[in-house]
Amino acid sequence: MEDIISLCKRRGFIYQGSEIYGGLAGTWDYGPLGVELKRNIINLWWETFVRNMDDMYGIDSAIIMNPKVWQASGHVETFSDPLIEDIVTHERFRLDHLLEDNGVENAAEMTFEQMIKTVEEKKIKSPKGNKLGNPAKFNMMFKTNVGPVTDESSTAYLRPETAQGMFTNYKNILDSFYPDLPFGVAQEGRAFRNEISPRDFIFRSREFEIMELEYFIDPKTWEELFENWRENMIKWFAQLEIPAAKIREIEVPAEDRAHYSKRTIDFHFDFGGAKGFDEIGGLAYRTDFDLSRHQEFSGKSMEYRPKDGSAPFIPHVIEPTFGVDRHVLMVLSNSYVEENGRKVLKLPRHLAPIKVVVSPLLKNKPELVEKAREVYKMIREEFGGAVMWDDSGNIGKRYAKADEIGVPSCVVIDFDSLDNNDVTVRDRDTAEQERVKIEELTDFLKK
Repeated sequence: MEDIISLCKRRGFIYQGSEIYGGLAGTWDYGPLGVELKRNIINLWWETFVRNMDDMYGIDSAIIMNPKVWQASGHVETFSDPLIEDIVTHERFRLDHLLEDNGVENAAEMTFEQMIKTVEEKKIKSPKGNKLGNPAKFNMMFKTNVGPVTDESSTAYLRPETAQGMFTNYKNILDSFYPDLPFGVAQEGRAFRNEISPRDFIFRSREFEIMELEYFIDPKTWEELFENWRENMIKWFAQLEIPAAKIREIEVPAEDRAHYSKRTIDFHFDFGGAKGFDEIGGLAYRTDFDLSRHQEFSGKSMEYRPKDGSAPFIPHVIEPTFGVDRHVLMVLSNSYVEENGRKVLKLPRHLAPIKVVVSPLLKNKPELVEKAREVYKMIREEFGGAVMWDDSGNIGKRYAKADEIGVPSCVVIDFDSLDNNDVTVRDRDTAEQERVKIEELTDFLKK
């Protein structure tokens, strides 16, 4: 992980947020290559689960919503993490993380009371060896105020999840499109959680992105459709070229499920090293909890009226969720290798930010530069901004940089190119080189 973090900063994938001011814990900025990788993942997800599905409707809901939304969803009352404070430094730590750091397994699955008892029994101290204060529950939503007056009546929250935007727009989709059940609403967007102790690079941060679906169903069909979505999620990881052996399905027991869930499967990826397997997505059967609560709190009917005239009912929901930032970290972790003295990011070709690098063998030879510029222009007409020009340093250093940023193909124009109208194409994964005629180059690169 340390190697990946170093590469991300050095090569322009991900930077510490507000770095010139010492940073801000739990915030990260995506650089030019990182934002392209992230966008490629999001676009593939949107193409797979929205554009290629006849029964899916995409939306983009507001980040700040009426605070009654979060009362109805239960977030105001229950969305909290256990917090404990170093009584000397007044640093605050998430209690389950502190227990895990002190060798307590499955601390996140303990009740609040069990955590307190474990701290007392094991006489656990803060990371700086100081005594800890009394634990407390800490609501993780970011508060803000809407309008010119700062008082209780203007309190609002930055959304801690994207799901509620889809539930509150369920009725709008019904009224606008009158779809048959089952149908889904999809959204990709930012969410915010005031994490007590953000950790593991972009894995657990205070501002993050989610790709999420709410699939509205007749409750009589939930088991069949749940299994369909489980298979869809497995196929999705295969699209990212993640080996099946690196994905683990965790059936969440009843006592550990969210209050709204009747069944939940968490999907974990093997990050390797000390981190091992950790969550990158989930599949939950949320029943009719959310729509029923919104009907109760808003006074608006959330019932679906079947077109065959049968009795109306509130649909149930199956929710597949995918963490964008965790997907980025998963793809990077799965792609990074060190072999034969090379550091290589073997990104799937369809996800690589840069598909092709074009270089003249020597930048001080005008005839080579001119020919290389012609080839560069030709390839850009086919591949657009995914083509990069590089004439810095010697050719060996260019290859090393291209390997580190995951470029599948390097095209080099040399003196033979001037006579034979061909180029050298180097493959990232094998480091093998092949001569290709310029007129056949774009087709060769596509393949």
